[in-house]
Order: sequence, then C-alpha cells, then structure tokens
Amino acid sequence: MKVVRRAEPGPGTGRARSSRTSRTPLTLALPALLAIAFLLLPLAGVLARTEWGELGGHLTSPGTSEALKLSIVVSFWSLGLSLVLGVPLAWLLARVPFPGKALVRSLVLLPMVLPPTVGGVALLLAFGRRGLLGPWLEDTFGITLPFHTSGAVVAATFVSMPFLVISLEGAIAGLRRGYEETAASLGASPLRVFGTVTLPMVAPGLVAGAALTWARALGEFGATITFAGNLPGSTQTLPLQVYLLLQDNPEAATSVSLLLLAIAMAVLVALRGRFTGTPGSARPHPPKPPAEEGSSPTDTAEPPASYKEVDQERWSLHAEVTGFTQLVLDADPGTTIAVVGPNGAGKTTLLRALLGLTPRAHAALRLGDTDVTPLPPHRRAVAWVPQDGALFPHLTALANTAYGPRAHGVPRAEARRVAQDWLDRLAVGHLAHRKPAQLSGGQAQRVALARALAVRPRLLLLDEPLAALDQTTRAQVRHTLRRHLEGFGGVCLIVTHDPVEAVSLADRVLVLDEGRAVQDAPPAEVTRHPRSPWVARMLGRNAWPGTATADGLQLADGGGRLVIADPLPTGTEALAIIAPEAVGVHRERPSGSPRNVWPGTVREITATGSRLRVLITSDRAPDVIAEITPQAATELGLADGVSVWTSIKATETTVVAL
Repeated sequence: MKVVRRAEPGPGTGRARSSRTSRTPLTLALPALLAIAFLLLPLAGVLARTEWGELGGHLTSPGTSEALKLSIVVSFWSLGLSLVLGVPLAWLLARVPFPGKALVRSLVLLPMVLPPTVGGVALLLAFGRRGLLGPWLEDTFGITLPFHTSGAVVAATFVSMPFLVISLEGAIAGLRRGYEETAASLGASPLRVFGTVTLPMVAPGLVAGAALTWARALGEFGATITFAGNLPGSTQTLPLQVYLLLQDNPEAATSVSLLLLAIAMAVLVALRGRFTGTPGSARPHPPKPPAEEGSSPTDTAEPPASYKEVDQERWSLHAEVTGFTQLVLDADPGTTIAVVGPNGAGKTTLLRALLGLTPRAHAALRLGDTDVTPLPPHRRAVAWVPQDGALFPHLTALANTAYGPRAHGVPRAEARRVAQDWLDRLAVGHLAHRKPAQLSGGQAQRVALARALAVRPRLLLLDEPLAALDQTTRAQVRHTLRRHLEGFGGVCLIVTHDPVEAVSLADRVLVLDEGRAVQDAPPAEVTRHPRSPWVARMLGRNAWPGTATADGLQLADGGGRLVIADPLPTGTEALAIIAPEAVGVHRERPSGSPRNVWPGTVREITATGSRLRVLITSDRAPDVIAEITPQAATELGLADGVSVWTSIKATETTVVAL
C-alpha cells in the first residue's frame, strides 16, 4: 500500500495555500449572489430598454433640458444650505456633550428613514400657508415656500442634509483631539482652530458628505412633489419630469432615468467607498520618511529680533491643582521643572490642567501678575508640546511653526521669518518645505518644539519632547533647549522618563505618584535621596519600601528584614536604596562582614556599557539588580537559572524616611 503524505506549506506559501483551500460557504454565497442580482437587474433593465439612437433627442428636448437646469440649480442651492447648516451641526454632535444629544442625532437621521411623501407633508404643515411658520414668513418677509423654487430647495435640503451631517460627524469624531488642543495652546481661537485645523483634516469626509448630499438632492422626488408641487420651470425637477414622461413617453422616461443613474453611479465611483469607511477610502501611504539628518542645531544663532524685547519680561508661576492631581506649585521666572513619575502618576493630567483642557483636574493658575484661570486655553499664553508632537499633517514644517505667530496676529511674512529662524536653530530649517509625513520621528519632534517656542509663551509645557530622538540628536537638541531656557523669562515644565534630561535641563525635579507630589527638590537632592521607588529605579538603584523596626527595616509585601546601619524610629515608613554595584554576587554563601545575605536565582543578564546588570529573584527578599564586570560573570559562571547568593552590607544601604 502506498502512503501519500501531504506536503506542509513552506514559508511564505501559507497565505496563498489558505486562499486556495478555504472556500466560501455555499449557504452564504448563494444569498449574496442573489442580492447582487436583485440590485443589478433593475439597472440592467434600464440599459436594455434604453433607445440608444434616440437618447440624444430625449435628453435635449425642451422639457427635459428645462427640468435638468432646474434640478442643477435646486441641488446646488440645497448643497449650499446643507453646508451652512450641516457643518456646524456635525461639529456640535461630534465635539460638544449636551443633554438630549441622542435625540438630536435621531432627528438628523429621521429624514433618511422617513417616507419622502411624509416628509413633504411635514414640511407643508410647518412652512405652508396654514402651517406653523408659513403665515409668519409670508406676513413678515413676504416669503412663500410651497409651489415655489425655494420650496423645492427646502424639500431637497430636508432629505439630503443628513448625508452630510452623518458623514462629517464621523470624520470629526475620528479626528484626534490633540491636534485641536495643540492649536489652541498656540493661541488659535476655537473658530480659527475649526477653520484651519479641523476642516482641512476632515476634508475627505466633508467632500464625501457633500457629494452624497448633492446627488441625493438631485434625485429628490417625494418631498418635492408633495411640498413644492410639479410646476414646469418652477418646481418640476428632473425626477418629476421622469414621472410625467412615464405616462406619455416611456422611452424618454427611460433615457432620463439613465442620465440620473449615470450621475449617481459616477458620484459613488468617485467616492470609492469613503463614506462607508471601506478600504477604498484609505489614503495612499505617505512617502517613507528620510533618515535622521546628522546636522546639529546651531549654537551661535541669535534669537529672532522680534523676541529680544519680549525676552526681557519675566513671569512667575503659581498654580493650585485640584482633582486627580493635587498639588500647589510655585516657581520663579526662568525656572525649569522636570516632572517625573510612573505611568498613571498624573504627569500629563497636570499639564492638561494648566492648559485648561481636562475635567480630571482643575488649576487655579497665575502667571506673573495675571490670573489666567478664567481664560480659555488660547488666551493663557501657555504653549504645549504633546508626546507625539501633533504636527498638523496638511501644513509644511514652516507653516506649522508659523501657525502660532499667525494666530496672534503677526503678519504672514514676519511669522514665516520667525518660524524659519526657529527651525534653523533646531537644525531642521532645510526641511521647512516638507510636510510631517515626510519627516522622521526626530525631525518632527524638533519641528514641534520649534513651533511651541515660536509663540513666546509665558508657560512652556513639554511632554517628553526628546523621546523620539536618537542619542546623538537628543544631546544636540537638549543643548539648544538648555540655551533657550537659560534666557526664558517664564516657567517650563518638562515631563520626562530620562534622568539625564531631568538633571541637565531642570532646576527642580517634581516627583508625582498617584496624583500627589512625593518630592520637589533640586536634581542633586533627588539623585542623592530619592523618596520614590520609581525614581530610585529610574536612576538605576534598587529601591525597597518598608517599615522601621528595632533591628532594621521590615520590607513591604513579605520581603523579609533588611539590616541597616542607621536605624530609624520604630514604625517609620522608609525607603531603602541600594546601588547595583553595592550588591555582591556569590556562588556559595559568603562569610564575613555582610549583614544581609539571601539565596536567589539569576533571571536576566543585560549589558550596560562595559558592565553587566544581573536580575536576581528570591523567595526571601525582593528582586535585586546587581552590577558586575563581564570577567566576574564569567568566573562565577552566571547564566539564566543559575543559583547564587547575594550580599548587601548595612553600610551600603541608604534609608530615606517617607
């Protein structure tokens, strides 16, 4: 008997083989094909019954030409009215929480599910001569909507505007708020933000909604004939003309139907599914960002001339923050504060509270002699660089940087000059013509930093501004930023996870944990005596919280007892800090002076410069990191899973009372 083995798919062939062997279930394929046929047959009927030789004559007949012109006029007026009313409504639904929002959205959707003739009756009862507003409109303004072209416009707008509102609302709701919030921090008013950031960024959704609205208005029939009537030259649009032609000249009706069908199909094909969010709506991939440029920021560049007088001003900071983040913060002019802490500690919430952008926390904020608490974000003179930079994708690097000065009323030429100066100072001036998609992560971050500095803020908030930069570029930009901050008359807060940034840029380090200030001190003090386990670990130390006892420190979470050289009063909450190089690693239990000795197991070995960091776990003590030389690791035969002993001298342990 011959046994045949099926070959396994090789690398790279899995997807192809899967596509050949996986078949669509017949129970799903048949109804789907029937659905396609159900939709296709009526269209095929129109094509089959069209008298192609008479098509031109049917479409150019006086009645059809007049109806076509009227349909175009009505549909474009309807589109304009829909844009004026629908765009603000879409923004309101997408951005503003208010009572009854679900009801308003239902009202928007209602014309889409309402029978058109019922919509026409409703319009007649509202705007007719005996309707709710009809008599008032006629007596006050002399406006009569029924049986008038304006009535046809109102009817078409009623049934078509929901397509614009729904499409645009979805686009705005999908737009990340960070772009609009960043624009506000640069001094742009809400209306300016809407016109220069929101609308350009949701342009595809707006265009799709507008096209659908126009196409729907062009084909409106039921509401128009019920509310506006069927008057040649006044309200008899092309769909109404088709209705009349069916009675007297069916062949001409078929030709006109084909025209409307072609227009509708052309609109849908042009949109390519954008209004439904199908893959066809995806934008083409942006050009691959170039590699990080090796140029360094200009150290000798002078500040822009227009900044020299402003830089003489000085602004202190006083903030009382309540809510999730609770603290009182005071800073003299020219102070730079590094804000550090674990994820979820409230660092970004603090920045957003100072900007007035979050309900999670509220900041009573005074800058210099000005209480800016009641002011909206765009009038606070507080500039913000979020973690991802939030560069406006539709603007070039130069236009992004000039955005803030322009929002403050600076003439275009001056704003662009100032923007170019700042881009040059941060070594990205040669990229001024590029859009964000054409920049590398580091380049984009430098442009975002230049954009914030260009608005001359009183308070500068930087949320991990150098995180996207490589080590060399980070050092260069850090040097340029430090030079600027030395002459900065306001206060700067920098959220960072990098101890080098905290030490090199900041005058003070504010340590947050669960929304509370754990420590606020100069960098040297925080480095010597960190009061937060997270900060100690950020600095590369072992940090063990515990409670002081008569004979040492009882470590938290059952971590055992630590003997210390300088006992604290019993019951004192404290933090034991041990440098990795102070941890001894042995293959046998050591003898001699160490007071703290535990067995453990090597779990990870990583290289740090010319030394190795070894993570050792134990059921008798907290996890500990030791730092040794590669030669010592070789002599000890260290590897993952090897059993070892660790030792810590009592004199090598620093204990900080919490």
